[in-house]
Amino acid sequence: MLVRDCSLPYAIEIIDVETKHRLWFELVKRPLFTRKADIYGCCIKLLTDNRGVSDLWSDNLYSANENMRSHGRLLVVDDPAQPPHVKYDPYTKTALVFNIDYYGWIKSVALAVAGEILEDSHEIYSVHGAALDVNGSGVAIVAGSGVGKTTHSWGMLRNPGVRLLADDWFFVRVYERSLLAYGSEKNCYVDADLGQIWKEYQHMLDRAVFDKRGRAVVNARWVVGNDGVIPMTVMKKVVILKRDQSDSTVLRELEPEEAFEILLKNNFYNPHQLVNDVRKTALRSNFFRNLLKRSRVFLANTAHPAAEVQGEIFHAVTS
Repeated sequence: MLVRDCSLPYAIEIIDVETKHRLWFELVKRPLFTRKADIYGCCIKLLTDNRGVSDLWSDNLYSANENMRSHGRLLVVDDPAQPPHVKYDPYTKTALVFNIDYYGWIKSVALAVAGEILEDSHEIYSVHGAALDVNGSGVAIVAGSGVGKTTHSWGMLRNPGVRLLADDWFFVRVYERSLLAYGSEKNCYVDADLGQIWKEYQHMLDRAVFDKRGRAVVNARWVVGNDGVIPMTVMKKVVILKRDQSDSTVLRELEPEEAFEILLKNNFYNPHQLVNDVRKTALRSNFFRNLLKRSRVFLANTAHPAAEVQGEIFHAVTS
């Protein structure tokens, strides 16, 4: 089954175990770099013929013991005979990634594999968004690609009392008394233009090594200190971003059902999910309804000046 998403430049193909075994044993004959990452308790193994991908993986993700058996695997290779695509075996949680050298997509596939394990076996859910702690309360920022999620999560981080869990992907456990959010990555993968938007980050970016996409793995602790990045928070508020030049409203509060319909219409703003069948959609719908009912939710329009939007968001989540 081939799944295409208009927001992704590559296809995702669901394969069976036999197909995975056949391809795997052909591909591992190549000279490969190997790394293991700990993604919220899941050991995800990377095998790749791209040294740059291997190095970025090590900088970006928490390392796992190399003697630990992996829960999921990524095999990332170049093959000029094929288009960029991902073949995924849900049974063994194995993704075969062909001709994708953009690290942002590769690490999203790795996070999605971990998300598959956590969602199916542990009732822990993925959110493709930023997670911040603002004076002890968790705030999620979710949006489509290019709408301003990174801009406004890092913008929020400039304020006193704001700490970072994740700027791209985090996990949530649902308990009777609260929803606990957990970070997923050791360091962040950001655009070079972040320093042009918020000058406070330019000296951090001056120390970074950028790839050919103009992105680099950076350590937010260089700017906000070791206590400015934390592993967990209690989720209390959600900010959904949109970009609409025709809408003069900068920010408004949403009812849970309206917010849910926005998320559902946009596949929960996560095009990197590997399986999107009826069962998975039902699981994710139940989770997001729960999250939104137990949070205050706001819709912010990033078509307005960044500083103005920032002010409105910070006021809303601290009121």
